Amino acid sequence: MIRALVTAVTVLASPAVALADVLEIQPVTDDVWAIVGPLEQRSPENLANNATFGLVVTPEGAVLMDPGGSWQGAEMLHAAIRTVTDLPVVYVIDTGGQDHRWLGNGYWQAQGATVIASAAAVEDHHARADDHMIALTQFLGEGLADTEPAYADVTFETDYTLEFGGFSFEIMHRGAAHTPGDSFVWLDERNVMFTGDIVYVDRLLGNGPARDTDSWIAVFEAMAAYQPAHIVPGHGRATDLATATRDTHDYLVNLRTQIGALIEAGGDIMDAPAIDQSAWAHLEQFEALAGRNAQATYEEMEWE
Repeated sequence: MIRALVTAVTVLASPAVALADVLEIQPVTDDVWAIVGPLEQRSPENLANNATFGLVVTPEGAVLMDPGGSWQGAEMLHAAIRTVTDLPVVYVIDTGGQDHRWLGNGYWQAQGATVIASAAAVEDHHARADDHMIALTQFLGEGLADTEPAYADVTFETDYTLEFGGFSFEIMHRGAAHTPGDSFVWLDERNVMFTGDIVYVDRLLGNGPARDTDSWIAVFEAMAAYQPAHIVPGHGRATDLATATRDTHDYLVNLRTQIGALIEAGGDIMDAPAIDQSAWAHLEQFEALAGRNAQATYEEMEWE
């Protein structure tokens, strides 16, 4: 009996410990929270929740921006949500194509939630599902247990408005950004923009293989035209438009400007890491990503 009691206490305590170590609950404004994951790489501890998620609580239930990076990651996210509300998550909006933007879908669908995503995002999910699962096997190990690719219940081409709980969630896909199907979500009633991976703050963005930096800049500008008072980004703590512009838009513009000049001068891809990115050296992950971002931009722009 003593052994059983100790085991029960350990099992009950573990999610709380993991939650406290991994996810920060950040109030944004009335009815709106950012659930902020760590800025480092995916790991068995964060269960691929190394991202920021948005939560809106209405009288009829909650709406979650992005489901978590795995089944167990979604469970961890649900534990965080329960510290805010006992109401169920009724809708989940997938804002893009990275693993933490969709691989937790199956968990939420099992709870009865409806998942919404752009058609371009779902196409990307299908195209890269195997790659994501293989990579997460390496990163998460047993933490990937129970995770299976599960796809959105509702899709749209460019615009979808979810009317729920007295709020209008305007979901807009304006082109490729960090991934081909990225969307932003405008909550006019609270002057809040949920951006997914269109915006990174606090850490350097990753210029990964699915990105389109030229379109990403244009998509950012389409989002910024709403002049949101509050931004819940894809990575980092909830912020303002000025910070989002500095950490994401201006960084992308600098990348393309400097790489364009390098190509024009006859430089090659091995010269790319030497471009000046020092204005963003204060961001987390700068040392790991700056050189890779420059080379990826060179590859992208070389044949434009």
